[in-house]
Amino acid sequence: MATPPQPPAIPEDAESTDLPITLAASVVLTSLPRDGRAALDAALHPQPTKVTLKFKAMGSAPVLNKDSYKIKTSQRFENVVVFLRNQLDLGPDVSLYLYVNFSFMPALDENVGNLWASFKTGEELIINYSLQSAFG
Repeated sequence: MATPPQPPAIPEDAESTDLPITLAASVVLTSLPRDGRAALDAALHPQPTKVTLKFKAMGSAPVLNKDSYKIKTSQRFENVVVFLRNQLDLGPDVSLYLYVNFSFMPALDENVGNLWASFKTGEELIINYSLQSAFG
């Protein structure tokens, strides 16, 4: 008697194939997730490499001839202080206080690009300066 034919063996390592998903089983997003929106916004509206700072004198501080300057976004706020001291020709014994939008004094190691992105007015970061402490 003849032996019946053997069925083909099932391979041990079956390659997984992607099964198509029907339209009824697919998920439709009504909106992007928060991190997706942030990534898309950053791609569509990249931060500029240079930003505009507008200096405004307070109290008895001398007024600059030109009040708007451009600075790289990678610079630290310390560079803004040094630049303004040089522009005003202040000696080492004269105090200089800088405020963003009449509100706060940024730390010297703060990034100018971050300050501009967070506190800009229009397309300028307004820096108020004084020779005396203006707030508390």
